[in-house]
Order: sequence, then structure tokens, then C-alpha cells
Amino acid sequence: MNELFLPLLLVIVASLFLGSFGLGMKYMNPLPWEAWWLVHSVVGMLIFPLTWAWLTVPDLFAVISAAPPDAIKKAMLFGFLWGVGGMMFGVSVRYVGVSITYGFVMGLAGAAGSLIPLAQLENVGSNPALPYVIGGVLVMLVGVAICGVAGVKRERLATGVATTTNASEAKSLRVGLAIAITSGVLSSLINVGFANAIPVADEAVKAGALVRNSALAAWVVVLLGAAVMNVGYTSYQLTKNRTWGSFATPGSGKAYKWAVASALLWFGSLGIYGQGAALMGSIGPVIGWPILLGLSLITSNALGFFTGEWKNAGRPFRLMIGGVAVLIVACAIIGYANRVSAQANAPRTSRLDSPAEFQVSAPGRSM
Repeated sequence: MNELFLPLLLVIVASLFLGSFGLGMKYMNPLPWEAWWLVHSVVGMLIFPLTWAWLTVPDLFAVISAAPPDAIKKAMLFGFLWGVGGMMFGVSVRYVGVSITYGFVMGLAGAAGSLIPLAQLENVGSNPALPYVIGGVLVMLVGVAICGVAGVKRERLATGVATTTNASEAKSLRVGLAIAITSGVLSSLINVGFANAIPVADEAVKAGALVRNSALAAWVVVLLGAAVMNVGYTSYQLTKNRTWGSFATPGSGKAYKWAVASALLWFGSLGIYGQGAALMGSIGPVIGWPILLGLSLITSNALGFFTGEWKNAGRPFRLMIGGVAVLIVACAIIGYANRVSAQANAPRTSRLDSPAEFQVSAPGRSM
């Protein structure tokens, strides 16, 4: 029972972190976006992942060096492309607004981030969990779409914007949607990178790391590629906008604290999710990822409610509640897929101790 409950519990906790990290973006002032995001990226993609992995994975850098070069290159490339998707998210917001962009990106990132690793599994067609995974992802897309529509209606209600559009606005909408769709697909690649970095996790287990902590070594590689994109782009923006001096802006202490806190929550979510996914076995990135994004969307909407974002938005709020209910059903279906997969692999040795696909050579450190 613990083999089923603990991995799902870790993913649920991770979703609370992921759904909360965006709160920090409300406290960027007086720093410009590029300065705030550079601090966030350095802490969340380099310092925190490296520190956590170094504390829990024996001989971390030797582990990474021992991993197949092809796996490292793929993981870093997917991390870099995820960074591109993140930048495109910001561009799409300027065309179609936050709610539409967020809905498309979350839906596509959840679906593609689950189905691409699923397609890469060996003998995927014979896996009894397959129909539940696909069905759960489809239901999740419906839930995300409902929440997205609710967000659009809330924004229109708050601003009094009419629903009719002229030719220029229609063109802007098409461009924005195209960018949002591209951003959604690229944003899924951070999980694809994680799935392709499994050989790094294998080396970590061989070196003595606990199975759940082996995922942290994989994240170090993926996020190195992501950091190259994010640090490079923000540095370019700081140079272009001549805002390097903004780091010394008086009264920016609160912005720095939120940048660091947001980074800790963000990678905390990925690190804990990775631990849960590692305990699920090879199907972990397939099952854990959509649950992570679906529950994080519920968390972010709940926080939005408590911070007043849904105030005086009766009908949109009720629609959002319906979307949340659909997301809960989707997560339950995908969670059941984990049970089906575990039952199919029941004869194997428990992953919580020493799973068949890993050979633990030393006791390893825990966190």
C-alpha cells in the first residue's frame, strides 16, 4: 500500500508548491522583470538543485560524468527548449492575455509532457495502465479548457471588454494562439528531459543514492540546459534595456526575497515530483506529470480566490469550480493508472527498497 500512497503523496505535495510559486511574481517591483527573473533562475535552476542533489547523491559530479553522454545531451537540450517555451509564454500573454495563454500552455504541457514519455516506453502497447493514462489526460484537457474559459470570462467581466472583435484583433488572437500552442508544446519538454535523464538517475542509484533521491541528479542535468536559456535571455534583456544597475535599486529587498522564495517553491515542486516519479518506476514521468500540473492549477485557482482574484465574478467562478471538479476526476483516473501499473509489476522487488531495474551498491544518503 505504501508503494502506491507515498509516490502519489509526494506528487500532491509538489503540486502545492508549483501552484504557489507564481505568487512571487506579484512582488517584482521595483525590480524590472529581467532582473527579478535572473535571480529566480540562478537560485531555482542552479544553486538549489545543485545543493539538494549534492547533499543526497554521493559523488554527484562523478555520477553525472558516468552517465551516457547521449542522455546528458538530450536532457540538456530538452531543458533548453523548455526555456524557450517559457519566454514564448510571456510573448503570448501580450497578444491574448494571461487566462487564455495559461489555459493553452497548461493543457498542452500536461498532455504532451505525459504522452511523449509514454511513447518512448518499451512495449507501451502492452501496458495495462495505457488506457487510463490516455483517458485521464483527455479528461484533464477538458478541465483545463473549462478553467481557461472561466478565466477569460472573469477578465472580461472585470474590465468590461466586449466579446466582439475586429479584423485586427482577430489577427492578433490567431498569432497569440499560435504562440501559446508552441509555448505549451515546448513547456512540456522539461518533463521529457527528465524522462530522458533516467540513465543519470540509474548511475546515482549505483553510487548509493536512494531511489527517490536519484531523480535530483537527473534534474541537475535538465536544469543546466534550462539555466543556459534563462540566464542568457535575461542577461541579453538587461544589456538591451540597460537595466543592470537596477539590482541596486533602493527598496528592492522585498523583491529579492520573493524571487528567492519563488525559486525555492518552484524547484521544490520539481524535486519532490521527481522523487515521487522515481518511486513509480519507468512510468512515473507519464503518470506523475499530468497529476502535478492538474493539481497545481487547482492550487493556483484556490490561491487566486483567497487573494480576491475571483471577487464579484459569480458565473465565471462557478464555471471554474466545474473545471476544478473535472481536474479532480482526471487526477483520480491517472492515479488509478499508477495502481494498475503497480499491480502489473507486483512480482518485482519493491522500488522503495532495491528495485529490479536499479542495483544499489551502497546505503546512500537521505534528505
